[in-house]
Amino acid sequence: MRAIKKLKLPSAYTILFCIIAFMAVMTWIIPAGEYLKEMNPALGKEVAVEGTYHTTKSDPQGIIDVLQAPMIGIEKSIDIGLFILMIGSFLMVVTATGAINAGIARAVKRLKGREYLLIPTLMSCFAAGGTIFGMAEETIAFYMLILPVVIAAGYDALTGVAIILLGSGVGVLGSVINPFSTVIASDASGIPFTQGMGLRIVILLISFVISVLFVMRYAKKVKTNPRASIIAELKEDNEKYFLEKEGGQEDEGEFLFKHKLILSIFFATFGIMIWGVSLEGWWMTEMATLFLGASILVAIVGGLSEKEFIHSFIQGSKDLLGVALILGVARGIGIVMDNGMITGTILHWGESGLTDLPSILFINVMYLVHIVLSIFIPSTSGLAVFSMPIMAPLADFAGVGRDLAVTAYQTSAGLTNLVTPTYGVVVAGLAMGRISIVQWFRFMWPLLLILAAVSMTALSLGVFWEQHSGQMISAIGHLIK
Repeated sequence: MRAIKKLKLPSAYTILFCIIAFMAVMTWIIPAGEYLKEMNPALGKEVAVEGTYHTTKSDPQGIIDVLQAPMIGIEKSIDIGLFILMIGSFLMVVTATGAINAGIARAVKRLKGREYLLIPTLMSCFAAGGTIFGMAEETIAFYMLILPVVIAAGYDALTGVAIILLGSGVGVLGSVINPFSTVIASDASGIPFTQGMGLRIVILLISFVISVLFVMRYAKKVKTNPRASIIAELKEDNEKYFLEKEGGQEDEGEFLFKHKLILSIFFATFGIMIWGVSLEGWWMTEMATLFLGASILVAIVGGLSEKEFIHSFIQGSKDLLGVALILGVARGIGIVMDNGMITGTILHWGESGLTDLPSILFINVMYLVHIVLSIFIPSTSGLAVFSMPIMAPLADFAGVGRDLAVTAYQTSAGLTNLVTPTYGVVVAGLAMGRISIVQWFRFMWPLLLILAAVSMTALSLGVFWEQHSGQMISAIGHLIK
């Protein structure tokens, strides 16, 4: 039993590198083959042509190929890696000005006496962070700010953890422009990340409303009857532990004009990014430049010294360097498969198997497959570049849009990362709230089933609309006439 408790899964890097090695071994076993390719004007790149698979000369990959694959992967993903580093720098510079902490503290202070409004207000802030920039590790700084306030309002620590962890998590689940899932997965699938945004917005709004109501219902029950809390035995201990730390928070709540201006710049930057990508054809270099410029502007408005700015900027890049590196490592999987000439064969197997499924069943099977993969690869960016180069072409063969494949990936990964113990953000958040993974899962399991049903229903309707929209619009036109 003690050995089981000490058992820990390896990091995403190790798992991905093992997959590279495994795929290299597969190049010695799986027959080599490829498809004929043709230019797809909609995607702007060559795609495999259905039914043109043929065997070819094999090129088994060796140890040197395995070691080189991550290096080549990093080289091929340098543009998106730099964009991610600029995002991290920008977020850290904004955080260093105190604008985010001050904004939350101001909201908490204004809701005094109407504490129940804390839940939708704060969850909407964290959900916005999740859907815009994949807010995850950044939430850890907020636990000691929000937990004392929530407990003082008569709720329990689990409510506070749910506000932060579920708030940001449901935003990631319904990502709209999150560069660490939506953008990367779309890029790996060969489509613009704005494609399929409408359905993702619908999933985000429905999932968010359901999550808020779920947390509010639990919080109300706990406030009415503290013994109904899943962590009722920790009530007195938590009050002593967290409320002793509440002192000294008042100064952090001063919300200055510069904080308002900085937050305006923060949201405007992401708005400009959407405009640039949608209408001006921006991509990684332009977006990275935007965030570099916004970082400098925020530092000036926030009154950061040159030393403070450089320190925050470098620290932000440093914090997300692992994400940039994992992209290269994950891309190495596809490099080994392509060089070993087995990607076409695997796609052919998928074409022969999955594509025989009805389109609606195919998209739901893809959703369930990604739930399993997310347990072992909790990094949304790592999973995206591992799975989407394979799943997106399979979606072509199944007659399903690549944007729906991206949505299936991100909603399933977002769902799994709400509870999986392999995800560091979940483990850290629960530790700060003094909640066990068993207690958290006991709280979350009904909501997990509901959110999964929402996503799978939306994906099914998305496939139906994609295949029958023309007929439906025509029929409506005839009725109007």
